[in-house]
Amino acid sequence: MQTATSRDVPHGVRQVAIGPERDGQRIDNALATLLKGVPKSMIYRLLRTGQVRVNGKRAKPDTRLSDGDMLRIPPIRVAERPEGREAPDALVSSIAETVIFEDKHFLVIDKPSGIASHGGSGVSHGAIELLRAARPHESLELVHRLDRDTSGVLVLAKSRAGLVGLQAAIRAGEVTKQYLCLMTGHPPKAKFDVNAPLRKFALQGGERMVRVSEDGKPSLTFFREMEQYPGARLMQATLGTGRTHQIRVHAAHVGHPLAGDPKYGDREMNKRFREMGLQRLFLHAAHLSFELDGRLYSFSAPLPDDLKTFLDVLAVKGKHLPYIQAAAKERNGR
Repeated sequence: MQTATSRDVPHGVRQVAIGPERDGQRIDNALATLLKGVPKSMIYRLLRTGQVRVNGKRAKPDTRLSDGDMLRIPPIRVAERPEGREAPDALVSSIAETVIFEDKHFLVIDKPSGIASHGGSGVSHGAIELLRAARPHESLELVHRLDRDTSGVLVLAKSRAGLVGLQAAIRAGEVTKQYLCLMTGHPPKAKFDVNAPLRKFALQGGERMVRVSEDGKPSLTFFREMEQYPGARLMQATLGTGRTHQIRVHAAHVGHPLAGDPKYGDREMNKRFREMGLQRLFLHAAHLSFELDGRLYSFSAPLPDDLKTFLDVLAVKGKHLPYIQAAAKERNGR
């Protein structure tokens, strides 16, 4: 059975019978395809307010559809759609130039810092919306996500087989994800693991935060030192699990938060680093690899120029900044 749509004319409600081609797909991605032209922010609002239902039950953005499900979509009035939501041509062209790999199943980009993976929650255009604008005749879906401030390898699916196959591999823990990050202070070991459960919660203003909690989800990160700098260490972080903000929270948990992290970082260290040119979170998705249908896929993105330049400055100027040296010693003594 293919996905089919019927309309309750008096109320404008759409009833969508889910077919096998959407089996396992996240509902937010399915709605982005079924409601072409509707902003992602509106889609998430419909989900948050319970207006979208699967088999009569409220659905969350990460709800996965199954073959045979009945999806209820409420009326969408054109008047609700914000004006001027089209992505700027310069931004579309810029993101189109970040492609590092493409075949019939996948499109892989080196996502710049400052661009969200998708729109919503105050973000008009994420990487997926910009790429869809650049390639209006292609079907593109996000396979995974990167935080807005994180740069690096981001994989999009061009085919249903690619989407379902890679998402299944991610759930099974068969995908290698490695990041480069700058930890403040000097971790006592060059190689260590952080095994601490994480739980998401929201602040009063709606901001999403994550913390280590006994009732959280199991979370594991493997850290390995790559280079030494005054007051900091360049580390490779390999994910054992893929929780929200995992590397950032685990780094802060062991007393060595990431440089430039506005949520979980050291405010004074961030200020000093900013004075030396670090204008963002120092976290970069450097490598992602997996096997699908007997083929090994491996994608890598080099450290961006702004982060490399900062490391060069830190190597020279960091030696002469008393605060950085003092802070490093304090962290080492913890």
